[in-house]
Amino acid sequence: METEDPLYQTILRHLLTVAGFILAVLLIARLMSEKRQPGTTMAWLLVIAFVPYVGVPLYLLLGGRKLKRLARRKSRLCPVPTASTTPFSPAATGATAQTLVLDGICPPFGGNTLHFLTRGEDAFAELEKGILQARHSIHLMTFILGRDDTGKRIVKLLAQRAREGVKVRLLLDAVGCLFSSRGFVDPVRKAGGEVQRFMPVLPLQTRGSANLRNHRKIAVFDHHTALLYGHNIAMEYMGAKPFRKRWRDFGAALGGPAVELLDEIFLADWCFASGQSIDTLRAEIGRLAVYSCGKAELQIAASGPDVDGDPLYDGILSLIQEAQKRIWIITPYFIPAEVLYRSLLVKARSGHEVKLVVPARSNHPITDHARRHYLRELQKAGAHVLLFHPGMMHSKGMIIDDRIGLFGSANFDLRSLFVNFEVGVFVYSEPAVLAMRAWALDLMAHCTPLKVETRARGHLLGNVAEDLSRLLAPLL
Repeated sequence: METEDPLYQTILRHLLTVAGFILAVLLIARLMSEKRQPGTTMAWLLVIAFVPYVGVPLYLLLGGRKLKRLARRKSRLCPVPTASTTPFSPAATGATAQTLVLDGICPPFGGNTLHFLTRGEDAFAELEKGILQARHSIHLMTFILGRDDTGKRIVKLLAQRAREGVKVRLLLDAVGCLFSSRGFVDPVRKAGGEVQRFMPVLPLQTRGSANLRNHRKIAVFDHHTALLYGHNIAMEYMGAKPFRKRWRDFGAALGGPAVELLDEIFLADWCFASGQSIDTLRAEIGRLAVYSCGKAELQIAASGPDVDGDPLYDGILSLIQEAQKRIWIITPYFIPAEVLYRSLLVKARSGHEVKLVVPARSNHPITDHARRHYLRELQKAGAHVLLFHPGMMHSKGMIIDDRIGLFGSANFDLRSLFVNFEVGVFVYSEPAVLAMRAWALDLMAHCTPLKVETRARGHLLGNVAEDLSRLLAPLL
């Protein structure tokens, strides 16, 4: 025989239901007021509305995209470099440079050296050399630090330099370095170096901080030379010796005024993670002069939750729209925002040479399913989709008309463009852009064209996986 629940339990359930409904309405109102891509907004709306017991806590945990207080604290992220060099006029360098300046990014500066790193062995050698030759300071941030021979070697070198009196600061993303940001780097701490974890998942620092990851990979030595990578510090990406399963990646060694801006990005992230005063750290490095030492014209663009707007997204969109002949895109993951995707379709249909290089099979199967629709439609529009193989291709870059280049940490997907902390370098010097073109052609020599593809009849599971992946792509 069934018995009725006590009155207080009935009232409690009713109050919880009402509270849950009110919270869901408030979150939906907040979601609609935020500047998100329509696909992202719709995905969150569906999850919150139809599965509220999952969607509401998930949005509270992962839904944040911008940290307004952090953005205000980092409003000084764009100082004028102290090097004796003249910034280039945004109007002289084109619409993209002007767009970035209006987004709060520093204008392009000349006087830089730029040396591209296309092999993991070369990237590791430059990192090792920078650590060993540093006299004053080593600032290093990475998304992943592997607990392998590559990671062990870098930790050993950092500890050695810290014991020798060099100021070592190592900034690790708390999720990407989940298993290497504690005891694994204790040798650095014990030697007198400093290690910080960026945005630990527990305890949450702010709403959505579990989802806001620092994907930047920067090394700055003595405030004078820098490395900017797509590589993480692990055997898959780099190492002293060739490795059969090593991924193809791309980075660069830089000198000149651009280094000061990269160090500024590092210091802002470091102070956010450590709570230290950025003015104190600036005073510490203020004694080190930065000199013009080359001819490369570069524009450094930080993007992410700590920056008002979405500079990298706007810059990429401007590059596509500015293109007169050709657009080359190299990326490991291709899940574009709708406006970018439509812009590429229009360019391809209007006769522009649109080439897209992606791995034949990436390390994230769900993103491979999600990209199928975009690749198929771009191919129908006349774009050339090239699949890199064998192995994984983790390189990121764009080349427009052999005139402007872009490289850095950002992938061509929604997470990199709108959620992650990222950094990109826009290249305006013809010799450097032509060097990027040579690198891209080498990648293309290891590619095969995507076969003409349609949605496969009779492959229900594959088509369902594609549709679900596209639906979830804004949340990945």
